[in-house]
Amino acid sequence: MSTLLITGGTGSFGKSVLKKYINNKKFNEIRIFSRDEKKQDDLRNSINSSKLKFYIGDIRDKDSVNKVVDGVDFIFHAAALKQVPSCEFFPIQAVKTNILGTNNLLSIAKAKNVKKVVVLSTDKAAYPINAMGMSKALMEKVMIANSRDLKNSKNIFCGTRYGNVMASRGSVIPLFIEQAKNNSQITITNPNMTRFMMNLSDAVNLVMYAFENGKNGEIYVQKSPATTIENLAKAIIDIYNSKSKIKFIGIRHGEKMYETLVTKEEMSMSIDLKKYFKIVPDVRDLNYNKYFKEGNNNNSVSEYNSNNTEILNINQMKKMLLQLPEIKKDLNLI
Repeated sequence: MSTLLITGGTGSFGKSVLKKYINNKKFNEIRIFSRDEKKQDDLRNSINSSKLKFYIGDIRDKDSVNKVVDGVDFIFHAAALKQVPSCEFFPIQAVKTNILGTNNLLSIAKAKNVKKVVVLSTDKAAYPINAMGMSKALMEKVMIANSRDLKNSKNIFCGTRYGNVMASRGSVIPLFIEQAKNNSQITITNPNMTRFMMNLSDAVNLVMYAFENGKNGEIYVQKSPATTIENLAKAIIDIYNSKSKIKFIGIRHGEKMYETLVTKEEMSMSIDLKKYFKIVPDVRDLNYNKYFKEGNNNNSVSEYNSNNTEILNINQMKKMLLQLPEIKKDLNLI
């Protein structure tokens, strides 16, 4: 029997993965670690299980991390600052949570001999242009650097990277739904902007796959379809039979026209697993002289981004949206 820790466990991902594992006989205890006592109380009241334990604390605070990691066998690290605008205005907060907080967790997990840690990253970490993406990119590097220290042990630090989780915190979908329900203007940045689309179940399955298969320093990426922001807005208007009109407001600071899940440079070091890509870590050391005459000649690969994946049309997007519990509930389909 083992103990599982979920940092940021009261978020969308944390609650979903908890439902997957709460009845799993492999775990006799599941710990939820987060700062929000109200969300913890809501979760405690919604899931009645003696194996569920709640810890108030902050990933930035080593003392609280040290306490919650004591006796833990496995960790899903989902605690993060995720909203692009917030991180743009307060970048040092993103550094403290996403980078230094992750290092706190991994260094303590290493000292306490935690068997496996899976850290969660984002497509914004690939070719990052905003503070959130930059902090997540460095979080990945922190994970890889810490994993190098485990090369002679059975313990594993690995990661996942995925695109927008539909209807999760920070997603544009709840805003579009609210605008459509009120028949108010739906504001979109650029009609041709594309974004990956995946549901929460896909994100959980990706992390579970990494949990079962990941090796040190590896990052797993799920192949996902994408859509244009205009198609997304039109699909929501159709679903709600709304009279809303679309207004283009232009690209905001810190936004891209498309997102990248695997960079061109990473693709040359990736393994195609059909449903997933596995990004293999750079295993070189600081003895640079060994590599002056050796390199990677695979320059023909392309990055994997939201423009060159499958692009969903309006009807395909509607079908995907109608699977969301939030929309099913709105339309009395559940």
